[in-house]
Amino acid sequence: MAGDGGLGGGGGPAWVHGFRGWAASVHPVSRSRTERLVNLVICLLSTRRFLTAAQIAATVPGYEHDPDDAREHEAFQRKFERDKAELRELGVPLETGTASVFDAEPGYRIAHREYALPDIPLEPDEAAAVGIAARLWQHAGLAAAASSGLAKLRAAGVDVDPQATLGLEPMVTVDPSFAPLTAAARDRREVTFDYRVPDRDAPTRRRLQPWGVVCWRGRWYVVGHDRDRAATRCFRLSRVVGAVRATGAPGGYEPPAGLDLISHVATWSGPVERTGRATVLAAPGRAAGLRRWAVQSVPGPDGDHLVLPYADPESLAGQLVGYGPDVRVVDPPEVRDAVIQRLKEIAARHDELAVAGGSR
Repeated sequence: MAGDGGLGGGGGPAWVHGFRGWAASVHPVSRSRTERLVNLVICLLSTRRFLTAAQIAATVPGYEHDPDDAREHEAFQRKFERDKAELRELGVPLETGTASVFDAEPGYRIAHREYALPDIPLEPDEAAAVGIAARLWQHAGLAAAASSGLAKLRAAGVDVDPQATLGLEPMVTVDPSFAPLTAAARDRREVTFDYRVPDRDAPTRRRLQPWGVVCWRGRWYVVGHDRDRAATRCFRLSRVVGAVRATGAPGGYEPPAGLDLISHVATWSGPVERTGRATVLAAPGRAAGLRRWAVQSVPGPDGDHLVLPYADPESLAGQLVGYGPDVRVVDPPEVRDAVIQRLKEIAARHDELAVAGGSR
């Protein structure tokens, strides 16, 4: 998902519209249950037929159990009933029925006609928020688990609709250290990693008890207790060099009560000084968000030349690519090069997904 591409077409998935409510409702819920609910939605969206509870248990990660074990099967049934109720409370149109009169057991599916939504126009900042959620979804392992579930459906002879979840898998990735650091923060495990700062040539080894990972001004940061400095520290994930290694045992520490990670990062990073100036060519009537941000706008035959203040070329590039062909960087070269690099990464990711889809 790049910018708001994939969100503006007709029949957009309802989870985009209800994302805020869902996020609020599943925040206290375990990560495994959140994954299971998303996988259940994808599974039921990807088939035109009704799936029985047994087929769902054999397909959706998180429902694995021995059906011959009465205790395990009863636990599965309770879990499945709770999940169905949760989806219906979230507004997911879950249907119950049978594929034919000969089916003795009812099945479940999601009604596509009720689940689809009309166009959802998003402002650039709203599209960025959905993009962040998509990156989190991918790097929590949800995209891989969903692909595994669809493969199980096909192997079981279930007719899978390849277009049902089109556009749900994100196209943009975050820093490689994102997944191990979020996992370590969740499990309360101490980690070590090499970290490079701009005024030093060689990276230094850090020992950290991570409290959490947050996004601030377009950058990802990990906040935690630095063991060597015996103090709270913030680290930008893009400056982590090499692999992050978990060295401590799970549950090895407890973060401070009432923790506000964003405040720590904001205090540590300080105010942003937008001393740079970038000139972009915006198509007529497009890029409204950039126009509000611009300090100067000069009309031209091919569009308007907007002058944008910026502090970091990579951060600006991340915002510009969301406007797609409506915006072209004129100057300076560092911003143009950063945009080109972002687009290459998106194209490479798209090719990887196309190859993976063709190999199934």
